[in-house]
Amino acid sequence: MSKKKPVSFVPFANEADVIGIGDLTLENRLDRITMSGDVDLTADVPGLEHARRLHAVLGEIVAALEARELPAQLPPPDVKTIDNPFA
Repeated sequence: MSKKKPVSFVPFANEADVIGIGDLTLENRLDRITMSGDVDLTADVPGLEHARRLHAVLGEIVAALEARELPAQLPPPDVKTIDNPFA
């Protein structure tokens, strides 16, 4: 089993970092982590590697949240609509 150095992902640090685990994508934001896609945690070596990476990243996210003073709930994101430039 290869020991790959995990990609640096500091939760809530910026609006740029993105990591992938299988087809699951975790996108960093300053106030949220957006997860989309899927990952199969299969009963084999690749499944174990995916599970370990997911566990590590979720642990980092939980630790970052526990280290902050959190509001009761975030307001919804400010979504702006723009005219379609291709219409």
